[in-house]
Amino acid sequence: MEVFYFRLFLFLRMILTNPGQLSYTPKRIISLVPSQTELLHYLGLDEETIAITKFCVHPEEWFKNKTRIGGTKTLDLDKIISLEPDLIIANKEENVKEQVELLAEKFPVWVTDVNNLTDAYTMIIDIGLLTGRNDIAVKLIDNIKTRFELLFQLLNVNRRISVVYLIWKNPFMTIGGDTFISNMLEQAGLINVYSNQKRYPEILLSELKNTVCELILLSSEPYPFKQKDIDELRKELPGKKIMLADGEMFSWYGSRLLQASDYFTWLQKNV
Repeated sequence: MEVFYFRLFLFLRMILTNPGQLSYTPKRIISLVPSQTELLHYLGLDEETIAITKFCVHPEEWFKNKTRIGGTKTLDLDKIISLEPDLIIANKEENVKEQVELLAEKFPVWVTDVNNLTDAYTMIIDIGLLTGRNDIAVKLIDNIKTRFELLFQLLNVNRRISVVYLIWKNPFMTIGGDTFISNMLEQAGLINVYSNQKRYPEILLSELKNTVCELILLSSEPYPFKQKDIDELRKELPGKKIMLADGEMFSWYGSRLLQASDYFTWLQKNV
């Protein structure tokens, strides 16, 4: 109900029932989400995208040259207002509801809600329609689907691997079954040991010691796990296989999906 209300509120603000009904092609876009910023670049919206967050590190030239409007959860509202955007693209999980609602009182805001690969396809199409880049968006989805179909063929002849995916340290945090990351683990042929839990549960080191799993993945984001973290955990968890994981491949749901299937294939071959 909360998700429905939040999206309905913003849809009414834009006087839309679907993205194709926007009465103009936006020329001053602000992105509040790193993976969607990368998608805007893929869609060829260099001139139209006027500002991004400090976490929008891809593409590098945008990160260096575009105006930054704070972090995903610490938006500089005054700066955003001064830029007078004609479209703001946000995300239910990555942005703060109250900040987005304040912006929606002044500007058209599109809020995405991506929890699985199918949602990602919908998001790409929506943004393609909103920005007048629908043809490119459709081709992008076709390419992503083709690559994942090749991955699925590989998975048909390989066993599934049980995994704990850590996203934070002190305290350790993992991912529940209702997250995009968990869905991407499934796409990669991995079984999320904590799929019966929701969102991002905290877990103790003692719990990790007793958890039956074949692999522990340490994500590169939001906490930037490094080799030293593997070394420390191996002392506490002898016999457990521990690897670093490229967090962008599991949590970025835009054009980065073009690379994800190849990464998952590599991961399967190197576990």
